[in-house]
Amino acid sequence: MTQGHHGIRLVQATCFQPFRQGIIFVIDVEEQIIELKKTVAYDSKDFTIEILVKKYLEGLDDDENEMFVPDYQRDFVWDESRQSKLIESIVLGLPIPPIFVAENTDGRLEIVDGSQRVRTLSAFLSNNLKLSGLEKVTMLNGKNFDGFDVSRKRKFHNTTFTVIVLSESATDEVKNDLFERINKGSDILRNMETRKGIYRGAFTDFIYNDCATHAGFRQSLRLSKTVQKRQEYEELVLRFFALIDTYPKYSDFSRSVSKTLDRYMAEKLESFSAEEKNQKLHSFNSMVDFVLNNFEYGFLKGPNKDVSRIFFEAIAVGSHLALESSPGLSLRKKIDVQYWLRDREFGRSVNGGNRTHAADSLQQRINYVKDHILSLGA
Repeated sequence: MTQGHHGIRLVQATCFQPFRQGIIFVIDVEEQIIELKKTVAYDSKDFTIEILVKKYLEGLDDDENEMFVPDYQRDFVWDESRQSKLIESIVLGLPIPPIFVAENTDGRLEIVDGSQRVRTLSAFLSNNLKLSGLEKVTMLNGKNFDGFDVSRKRKFHNTTFTVIVLSESATDEVKNDLFERINKGSDILRNMETRKGIYRGAFTDFIYNDCATHAGFRQSLRLSKTVQKRQEYEELVLRFFALIDTYPKYSDFSRSVSKTLDRYMAEKLESFSAEEKNQKLHSFNSMVDFVLNNFEYGFLKGPNKDVSRIFFEAIAVGSHLALESSPGLSLRKKIDVQYWLRDREFGRSVNGGNRTHAADSLQQRINYVKDHILSLGA
């Protein structure tokens, strides 16, 4: 009986062990889900377009606007046709995807997804966008916001957008993960990865192996987690070379930065020589060394700031042009770009409005850097 009793107990233990493990697994999974859900607490709000734009535009010049675009999203990549279609969709009452923002500890709302839409709306209400390429409401072609009659302006102002607000408890990891999940496959995340596969050759190898690996260059750039693994170093190197080679004629960049960079790489695929490689490597290394030695924050706007493509372009290309104008240039003191950013026009050109790569905006911020560097020469 005892033996049988022990035998029964042994059988019971063996039979129920997987069941108990299953219970423990389910509990562990549920606990993990509950814990992670705490980090993505959110609220859903409806803002009229008028209020949405006001939150973005007020304080924009001083980078103190209540709803702001983080540095890694400062590029404005929509062309006028795509912007116009958004306005047409709103006029027609078509559903528009929600905008995702994250509330920071200071109460500001960081746009996680929707920066192109917010800036398009701001440009339109500010009469900086003239509608074009519309195939449905064709009578809107050629009109800006002031071209609407009073009743249509009111209806547009009062159209609501759903805004999903992540609580301030959301970590940077959560925000970046959300951005990547929403934008998987988008231009901002895949352009350089795609180019590497399409334009294989000496110039691509040069960017990846000779320039982007520069230790000082990498150390001087603080990348958002969103772009750390997306070949952002290589993207910045490519932009530097494309901009110095086409300066000051930037009309192609006005139409499409992505397509302009694609064409540039295609050209270099055919023409890149050993002589050009040596010259470009010298230009790149000289520029990086100059920035590291003469700028308080390197390529950044300030301490603890993520790199902005727009700001990087201004500092890198402006420095290169200054060195071309005055080889062996040395400065009387280190540059604190915080003072430059207080200049209203320069601040506007690097803070990411709706025309970040318009030819005049590109020239303005690059020439500003070049001229101010030269004015500080010893």
